[in-house]
Amino acid sequence: MNHSDAVLNTPLKNLRIAVTGGSAGIGQAICALLSRHGAQVFNLDLKAGDAEASAAFIEADMRSADSVDRAFAEVRRQAGGLDALVNNAGVSFVGGIEDGSDEEWLALLNVNLMGYRRATRSSLPMLRESTSPAIVNISSCSATSGIANRAAYSASKGAVHSMTLSLAADLVHEGIRVNGVVPGTVETPFMQKLIDAAADPVAQRAEFERRQPTGRMVDPAEVAHAVAYLLHPACASVTGTFVVVDGGLATLKTARQGS
Repeated sequence: MNHSDAVLNTPLKNLRIAVTGGSAGIGQAICALLSRHGAQVFNLDLKAGDAEASAAFIEADMRSADSVDRAFAEVRRQAGGLDALVNNAGVSFVGGIEDGSDEEWLALLNVNLMGYRRATRSSLPMLRESTSPAIVNISSCSATSGIANRAAYSASKGAVHSMTLSLAADLVHEGIRVNGVVPGTVETPFMQKLIDAAADPVAQRAEFERRQPTGRMVDPAEVAHAVAYLLHPACASVTGTFVVVDGGLATLKTARQGS
């Protein structure tokens, strides 16, 4: 078996992994896949949701440093330590630069950016004890492509994107790998809510699918596979980079999308 075969086929057996926001959507798919690969997975979220079968639920509010600290203390109590962190918990906001109050923008940043900071800070003492430490931050295509009507959300994910690179530089000499995943338009419960709320749900779904060069929204499981790759100990030289899972949104222009 060569090195690439090992990356694809060897499970993440016995790795202790915390996933924030693992109760639905992308986070749920990440918990399920990592668990199938043999990892001991912890879902840090407000409610257990649908991830109970694949991850141990620990209540955590990413808006509160105390809550996050308590959650990671519980991870240590249950698992004795931690090998990897997946920062995924987030909220969205639809609107342009003139939409929303300052309070609404700050509330979004408090989860999407500061939540990642709180989880990373709380997990670092345990990651420093691990022999295969890794962090994966879930970014977004809105951090790298101009997506209309997503000003606040794009700002938060752009900050996550830059923070990921800086954190990778800070931690590389400690042997802690830091990478990110950049999903495109993912078929999640949030996207379904946007579709259902539209005046013409069929047309709205078609628009979301049209902006993906592949002609369909990204499956959450596809994002989970990218996370699993980045967490694998065999990827020891992969740090400070991003795996893009966007169906070609950022780089391809097809006839389906128009000129």
